[in-house]
Amino acid sequence: MNSLSLKAPAKLNFSLRVLGKREDGFHEIETLMVKLPGLADRLDFQESADFSFQCDDASLPNDESNLVVKAARSFQTATGLPCCYSLHLKKSIPHGAGLGGGSSDAAATLLGLNQLNGYPLAVDALMKLAETLGSDIPFFLRSGAAFCTGRGEKIEQTSCPPVMRVMLFKPGFGVATPDAYGRWLTSTELRGITYSPQKVAGLSLFNDLERPVFQKHRFLAELKQWLLTRCETTAALLSGSGSTVFAILTPDASPSALAQAALHELDPHLWTWFGEIEA
Repeated sequence: MNSLSLKAPAKLNFSLRVLGKREDGFHEIETLMVKLPGLADRLDFQESADFSFQCDDASLPNDESNLVVKAARSFQTATGLPCCYSLHLKKSIPHGAGLGGGSSDAAATLLGLNQLNGYPLAVDALMKLAETLGSDIPFFLRSGAAFCTGRGEKIEQTSCPPVMRVMLFKPGFGVATPDAYGRWLTSTELRGITYSPQKVAGLSLFNDLERPVFQKHRFLAELKQWLLTRCETTAALLSGSGSTVFAILTPDASPSALAQAALHELDPHLWTWFGEIEA
């Protein structure tokens, strides 16, 4: 029986510029995205009599509303092939975190089904299919970093930034992407919070969604400011629409010490993760 296991990595937005709302209801953006290979969900495919899907995270739906199921149905429609596989998703990427977990899972679904069926869809056709499912999904079909435009679906691969040590911090709540974009135009900056671009290794780190997200979730603004005061960090930024704030660490920083300080001084229930961006 055919079987396959694929990793679905998380992403970070090193920059995110919102240019305005489009006629289709989405927002025009420019963003530089990188992958975190060490932080990934796992999607297992097993040949079966018919299609089924399970996820080990009980807070996520197993029905037709899940992006994995939507991707499988779209692949089936596009190819005319029966989707006779049992899919099991093991989650490691928190959801509502601005890390692209759901989009990455959908991309892994398309890649896996295409591979298991002998590659009936060429890369361009797979990319177009991904566009119909979600703005970030095409990014996860290709390796490496990319500069993404349009609503995020137009991908221009670029050289990866230098290897950087990063640490992620996420509180117990998530942020809904539509809500962040919906309040972008009318939101205002909070006094005492740094929004200006940060220069790191020749890159300019900034996120236009910090304004609406921080206005609604003050803790995330305070988390970023706290990280910027730490000697272990060279930069800190909200990823995507949040609720993850990531810090780029200095070469000699102790990740465990920084994590313990954050848990002690800010929130004892913070989720933290340490690793490197994709080289």
